[in-house]
Amino acid sequence: MIGKKFFGLSFLLGSLIVYSNSVFAVNVPDKSKEKTYLQESMGRVQLPAEGLQPVFKLLKAGNAIVAVSTDRLFLFERGKWRIENLPGAWQTASLDPFEKIWLGSIGRVFALDKRQEMRLPTEAESDTIHSILWVDATTMLVGTSRGVWQYNNEWAKVQSFGALSVRKLIKGSGTEIWATTNGGLFRKIGGKWVNLSYAVMAPGLGLNYFGLSAGKTSGEIFFGCQPALGLISETGGHNLYSADNGLPFGPVTTIASSGNSLWLGTPNGAICKSGDSWRYYAGRRWLDDNLVNDILPLDSNRVWLATSAGINELRKMPMTLEQKAKFFEKRLNERHLHHGFAAECRFKTLSDTTSFTHSTNDNDGLWSSIYLAAESFRYAVTGEREAYDNAVRTYLAMEKLGTINPIQGYMARSYVSIDESTGQGGEWHVSADGKWKWKGDTSSDEIVGHMFAYPIFYDLVAEGEMKERVRGLVDRIMTHILDHNFELVDLDGIATRWGVWNPDSLNHSTHWMYEKGINSLQILAFLKSATHVTGQSKYEKAYNYLAKEHHYLDNMLVQKMFGPYEVNHSDDELSFLPYYTLMRYGSESPDKTVFGKSLERSWKAEEADRIPIWNYIASIGLVKDCGISVAEEEMQQIPLDIRNWRMMNSHRWDIQKSTIYDRFFKPQAVKPIPTPERAISKWNSNTYQMDAGGDGLSEDDGAYYLLPYWMARYHKLLK
Repeated sequence: MIGKKFFGLSFLLGSLIVYSNSVFAVNVPDKSKEKTYLQESMGRVQLPAEGLQPVFKLLKAGNAIVAVSTDRLFLFERGKWRIENLPGAWQTASLDPFEKIWLGSIGRVFALDKRQEMRLPTEAESDTIHSILWVDATTMLVGTSRGVWQYNNEWAKVQSFGALSVRKLIKGSGTEIWATTNGGLFRKIGGKWVNLSYAVMAPGLGLNYFGLSAGKTSGEIFFGCQPALGLISETGGHNLYSADNGLPFGPVTTIASSGNSLWLGTPNGAICKSGDSWRYYAGRRWLDDNLVNDILPLDSNRVWLATSAGINELRKMPMTLEQKAKFFEKRLNERHLHHGFAAECRFKTLSDTTSFTHSTNDNDGLWSSIYLAAESFRYAVTGEREAYDNAVRTYLAMEKLGTINPIQGYMARSYVSIDESTGQGGEWHVSADGKWKWKGDTSSDEIVGHMFAYPIFYDLVAEGEMKERVRGLVDRIMTHILDHNFELVDLDGIATRWGVWNPDSLNHSTHWMYEKGINSLQILAFLKSATHVTGQSKYEKAYNYLAKEHHYLDNMLVQKMFGPYEVNHSDDELSFLPYYTLMRYGSESPDKTVFGKSLERSWKAEEADRIPIWNYIASIGLVKDCGISVAEEEMQQIPLDIRNWRMMNSHRWDIQKSTIYDRFFKPQAVKPIPTPERAISKWNSNTYQMDAGGDGLSEDDGAYYLLPYWMARYHKLLK
């Protein structure tokens, strides 16, 4: 029997759980006055044994936690685990009124404290026991694969069930007993069993019933059937939850109440219903395996889920957005720096986040510019030396993209040391000193990043000689573009594949019909920011040449392609960053009304995507609230674990599938997949894509959170 007294539970439980994202190793003081929210994270409960069979049952007896596997039972009591080896192989477990553990298997039950086995009658000796219920101190019901047996000093078959498979037995209010079977939902009241499926239940629910649990209010019973989750209430407050009103998946096989939340286990993920909101937990970000065997809420903010691959703890902890930013900052600086770039890292194994490697990326310059801008805003807000150092370090890494190659004003995509792998593909060259390899065929993506971040760094961080360096770099970049007829020209003397902004191409070539609007927006933004940083009139002259003589203002009015045209979500980044630049450095321009009209149109097309950085840039540029509260909610929803786990949602009941495929001919949803439930991306992928992600071995650097956060703080959009 489990002892009634229990000490040190909360202390020791923390040491038993391994959090892959190391969130609990980060003690970040929060000096802001931001409101707190509950941040979710996942941890793994480490049981003290090797070669474990899956845990199929979680119980709480007094203050102790019990985890039951096929051949062992783990009791956490008096500050430590205790293991009991079990005789035979078991498939279910339950507590009696005295909190003694009873086990069930094929044709037998076992009283753990007495080490006493009881066998079912001969006719049931091959039947699998699915559920054990002690009705009172002397009466036990056993639900099997072929009916129900009652024990009270001797066994008796409960004839009402015949040979039905009985999955769950529970007590209701008063003397009520409920049972789910493969032949209906049963209720015992007044000493008589009634199959409600033939008496009062909706025929559309079918006869297959699974999970069963009493609600937090007396007289409430929750049940899971093949198409729905149901609630039966003595007071008449019945309800039915299906795909029509939010149930993500089923059948619901496990049901557990915790405060105002209802936790549900299914063969493919877990679900939490809290009020009118639903959360779906699946994939390795949340569960080691999607088959949920049992659920045990520990308190209102912690729940254990037993899966076929182990026990996971889902935990909610109070956090502010600033604490979250500091968490990402710390992790980025610990494992996401590659030659000074902010870079993705790749782990050697799924279980060890201390061993990782880096590799080059097509857009090292672009992604690092995101971090450079974030740290510049952070420094302007906080004055922290760390932010200054991070910004300068990142700028110097990016500046080298322009000096490592022999072309004046040309920015390489990336660079690696001479003995480092360049991966597959790409146009690579050796630097003049023979120490580096640099990547050519630079895209417009890179220049968007450079010309977005450098003016911000120039304004908010750079001083003295550093300011001169930024001014010189911006001048070289834009002089190169102007001298080459608004193109990026590589070593071969030919424009790169995407580095084209000249009027002949944008206005007259069918090859550039799609990029006509967005590239017009980009080059106008580049020229405005170059004018600001360098003070040279040639850039304003070039701006007027494109805007007035070649109608680039008209082009950018309709830059966002959507509707019958192909929707390229990666282009959103390549337009909204220039929008910020244009609105910031063109605020005194007589053309600012046109800028606003273009941004307004693009924002309306993007609003439904729920991407925080677009909400903030639109709010800043249009000087109005463009979903600031939505952006804050989405910032809270970004998971701490930003590894590239494969996230699958196409099987879900609650997601309406669009009749139109995306640009890669993949199915997509009508509404964005909720942020915690979809794959990680840097704003540049399709938030409507249902299935995405990878093997979990790569981790994003997190700058895609840091930029919108510090930008919002700088512009006072977060109170």
